[in-house]
Amino acid sequence: MFDGYDSCSEDTSSSSSSEESEEEVAPLPSNLPIIKNNGQVYTYPDGKSGMATCEMCGMVGVRDAFYSKTKRFCSVSCSRSYSSNSKKASILARLQGKPPTKKAKVLQKQPLVAKLAAYAQYQATLQNQAKTKAAVSMEGFSWGNYINSNSFIAAPVTCFKHAPMGTCWGDISENVRVEVPNTDCSLPTKVFWIAGIIKLAGYNALLRYEGFENDSALDFWCNICGSDIHPVGWCAASGKPLVPPRTIQHKYTNWKAFLVKRLTGAKTLPPDFSQKVSESMQYPFKPCMRVEVVDKRHLCRTRVAVVESVIGGRLRLVYEESEDRTDDFWCHMHSPLIHHIGWSRSIGHRFKRSDITKKQDGHFDTPPHLFAKVKEVDQSGEWFKEGMKLEAIDPLNLSTICVATIRKVLADGFLMIGIDGSEAADGSDWFCYHATSPSIFPVGFCEINMIELTPPRGYTKLPFKWFDYLRETGSIAAPVKLFNKDVPNHGFRVGMKLEAVDLMEPRLICVATVTRIIHRLLRIHFDGWEEEYDQWVDCESPDLYPVGWCQLTGYQLQPPASQSSRESQSASSKQKKKAKSQQYKGHKKMTTLQLKEELLDGEDYNFLQGASDQESNGSANFYIKQEP
Repeated sequence: MFDGYDSCSEDTSSSSSSEESEEEVAPLPSNLPIIKNNGQVYTYPDGKSGMATCEMCGMVGVRDAFYSKTKRFCSVSCSRSYSSNSKKASILARLQGKPPTKKAKVLQKQPLVAKLAAYAQYQATLQNQAKTKAAVSMEGFSWGNYINSNSFIAAPVTCFKHAPMGTCWGDISENVRVEVPNTDCSLPTKVFWIAGIIKLAGYNALLRYEGFENDSALDFWCNICGSDIHPVGWCAASGKPLVPPRTIQHKYTNWKAFLVKRLTGAKTLPPDFSQKVSESMQYPFKPCMRVEVVDKRHLCRTRVAVVESVIGGRLRLVYEESEDRTDDFWCHMHSPLIHHIGWSRSIGHRFKRSDITKKQDGHFDTPPHLFAKVKEVDQSGEWFKEGMKLEAIDPLNLSTICVATIRKVLADGFLMIGIDGSEAADGSDWFCYHATSPSIFPVGFCEINMIELTPPRGYTKLPFKWFDYLRETGSIAAPVKLFNKDVPNHGFRVGMKLEAVDLMEPRLICVATVTRIIHRLLRIHFDGWEEEYDQWVDCESPDLYPVGWCQLTGYQLQPPASQSSRESQSASSKQKKKAKSQQYKGHKKMTTLQLKEELLDGEDYNFLQGASDQESNGSANFYIKQEP
């Protein structure tokens, strides 16, 4: 889920003594090659694949660690950026022996560089560089034109309960009348006229001035929640003039009678609509609030961060130890990745202690009641147990659902989970899901719903069969009845457009499409990108937004890749098609190696908590089979 996660070894003891803080680590499997660097030992699953060079940034590293089946790029960002406007300049500069541009440097992410450097004995000279990819320009993109030219349908606002007006959208639909500025007028003052909604796309509406009948010449798109959109009657109450558009002024001599006839029985916005919009865009999180948030480099632990800014309910969090305030993380205020101060200690989750001994002036702990509540569960009876198998969305490669294992049972229903075949020996790449999370599934879920299940890395007995795997590993499946089976009437349909966070680069919100629906699980495709970048997301995820959300909140929207890069893709179009047809379906994350030196940035504590030891097994097919 988070770009830049690393697998790492870390100190999990609360003792300050280095001798007391060392944990006993399981012996390394004999079939894995051993890599030594500065006295530290690392392992890598496959030492036979040789080396490769990234076609975007020129980084040399282990071929098996490279992204996609073709192994042409070292990371997701480099693969995407190869098709961006900066591709030609970056590649030309590299071929000419020039230093990379500022934009190119942004694409060279520290975690991958560190891993490749450890294996290839290279110096990690880029460790302190920026870790985010360059944003794509919004210039030239219009939701209205995009929807009109392709006859797209957008997901309705009511699908997004966390978004402004999501719970109070009401009966706003086609044929609703509103008062809007009249742009077809030569008067020096701002005047208004009445328009009807022809088509709705999220917050955006295609409007047509009254009197134009079937003439679409002056139709225009606008955001219904904008400050210039008012219910019918607002002009009269506010003393604003209603003036018919100049193009049709000659059609009627008595415009008052025309409006009375046209508006009798018509619907308009509620009188308090603008007030509701304003109230729904008030957010309880404020700058300087402190929270616990997942560590984007080591997803097995949390860190303290401070709210830097709030945009539309989305938080820019800056890790407390970041002196230049550039080490940040984006998420929604209802994200399951943020918690109140003290949450890690209360449930037994790993936590990185800050080097800052006291809160900075003006910083204060966020009240616990502001965070998203999780469903209470009863762990005293039959419950999850360490070692049980399940299927889980890989947070580092959201396009895949993988074979996974419960590695630790925490308090309050939280579980630490690892992806089979690619775990670090010390558990540093485990991730935390709640037992009611829609991102975990019982054994057999993918087979029943015709989703490709990603087997453990290195597992050769294909096609993968759960029955054989459970027998070979001596494991049991987590009981089906313990999983979340609630499927809300979410309203999404295949083909609907929306704005979605790219969870691999969570500061970016992109034009996206719903391509599959499996109960409450949505397959989100980013328009213009290859299918390998798709992401499985829950229907109630706070990282999905209606069309027009970015415009409403002032957030930058990333247009479809083809909008900004199709001209620069002509030379590589055949290569991209070939890459798509040979789409890599395996595990894409590269977190097996990590420089030990990175652990010196702070102490890591592990708060121990008791767990249920009830053991049970269960059937796999609790979901009805659904066609794709």
